[in-house]
Amino acid sequence: MNIERYSRQRLFSPIGDIGQERIGNCSILVVGVGALGTVLSNHLVRAGIGKLRIVDRDYVEYSNLQRQMLFDEDDVEKALPKAVAAKQKLKKINSEVHIEAFVENVTNNNINKFIDGIDIVLDGTDNFSTRFLLNDICYKRVLPFSYGGVVGSRGMSAFFIPNETPCLRCLTKEEAESGQTCDTVGVIAPAVDIVSSMQVTEVFKYITGNKAHLRNTLQTYDIWYNQQYEMKFPSPDPKCPTCQHAIYPSLQRKATENETVLCGRNTVQIHQKSNMDLKKSEKKLARVAKTQLTPFLLKVQFNNEINFVIFPDGRVLIQGTEDTTKARNWYDRYIGS
Repeated sequence: MNIERYSRQRLFSPIGDIGQERIGNCSILVVGVGALGTVLSNHLVRAGIGKLRIVDRDYVEYSNLQRQMLFDEDDVEKALPKAVAAKQKLKKINSEVHIEAFVENVTNNNINKFIDGIDIVLDGTDNFSTRFLLNDICYKRVLPFSYGGVVGSRGMSAFFIPNETPCLRCLTKEEAESGQTCDTVGVIAPAVDIVSSMQVTEVFKYITGNKAHLRNTLQTYDIWYNQQYEMKFPSPDPKCPTCQHAIYPSLQRKATENETVLCGRNTVQIHQKSNMDLKKSEKKLARVAKTQLTPFLLKVQFNNEINFVIFPDGRVLIQGTEDTTKARNWYDRYIGS
């Protein structure tokens, strides 16, 4: 280990040499490598985390560059998956960190493989469905879970510890989602930076043995309208199916329908096949559309209305509609069953 690299961090007395060693021995999972996830990963890698595992299903677009700090225009031109692009940047920042990147959609069918060998889970996602899944698996496996969310100029964060704090389900019900997304009301980068920095700070307190300084609150703020609110963790909800009754609803659900509307993105995801041969698909579709093949995905532009993004794991994004029937018609017509 390059001692000089972390010298200023080690001089911070709450961390010191022992804390730095603990950071270097810790393995962290970041799910979602977009706005929050890129900042989270950047802080963790620069601090010398031992192992970082990142998972994201999406690829880099121009609209990401305003706030997703690890990406650049070259990543957009190459249509790199976010997980791949992030790993490439992070390895240049700190080659000592072991980094694993997965271009996959996190579900209750594969979450266990991502959790194995992990000490702490950080939320970099943009939807509560995945957040509740992470919450449930963390409480089942007794792993700390760092929650964060941002939309507009408003953000919130909390650090949950099984058997010590309530869980996300105790504080936020699934049916209570506002429906606002970055694609519908926008987002400013400083709000992202603050939330993810708060998340990582709590993680560092936990790793280095400074649990007495953990916030133990759900912190919310709006940096544009100068509003801030901090709610102390209540006692766990006695009816909570996760932390009180060990039911873990997100882990019990059956596989969802093949068609999923990606809220606010004018896109339907269809995941019917378990894998796709991108070269064969490109050869077939190049006859009827403009194609761009990369080692990670295939982009297909039929016209100004509909585009496909095809992934090796069988997922197909139908861009240009939120009508699942229309998306299914396009899929059946050009991909088939």
